Amino acid sequence: PIYFILNLFPIILSYRRIGRKFTIFSCVTILINSTLTDLIPVHVITYDVLLISIFGGMINGFAISMCLKAGATSGGTDFIAIYASEKYGIDTFNYVLIFNALILCCDGMLFGWDKALYSIIFQFSSTQMIHLIYKRYTKNTLFIVTDYPKEVTEKIYEVTGHGATDIHAMGSYEDTPRTMVYSVVSGEDTKKVVQQIKTVDDKAFINVVRTESLTGKFWMRPND
Repeated sequence: PIYFILNLFPIILSYRRIGRKFTIFSCVTILINSTLTDLIPVHVITYDVLLISIFGGMINGFAISMCLKAGATSGGTDFIAIYASEKYGIDTFNYVLIFNALILCCDGMLFGWDKALYSIIFQFSSTQMIHLIYKRYTKNTLFIVTDYPKEVTEKIYEVTGHGATDIHAMGSYEDTPRTMVYSVVSGEDTKKVVQQIKTVDDKAFINVVRTESLTGKFWMRPND
């Protein structure tokens, strides 16, 4: 009952603020995860707690990333992370990591530090794996030098729903006027955008830069 009550608020928050489909899929994921945990037999690979914390965290982060890509989550504070990320348009998984670490520190003071510190390592490994795979809340700036700026802009809009800005420049090597298309897109759309740009201009010069901070309107495809 306590576990259900602790997850009840995040589930309600997800249903109201993120999306019905996302919440239903997440509840199904939680149910399947709980069932398979009891059914799948345990095979010991190592008894080294540090290795278990690191590689277990990586496997957990990979599984969570696959759930997120499919439009679901594994429950708990992941609901809060997704809600905050959707609301503010930023990656909040590091903040959730800090929150979980603080809770584990309280556990350490009450029940002993060894398990608490290993659990923090597990959480850190899991969060890093999520950052590596799940790119929805990262943003990239594209600088595209092309002879077909209108077609490139149309492709960016088709893939992401974002517009672009044309910057008139001068090519120093050939001393000819050029057009540079500037746009910011989400990390998960970057690869597809580049592929689509190459279909209209295979000679386009594309510079992809990680965007650390962004102010202003940035449309994101909503979760259902």
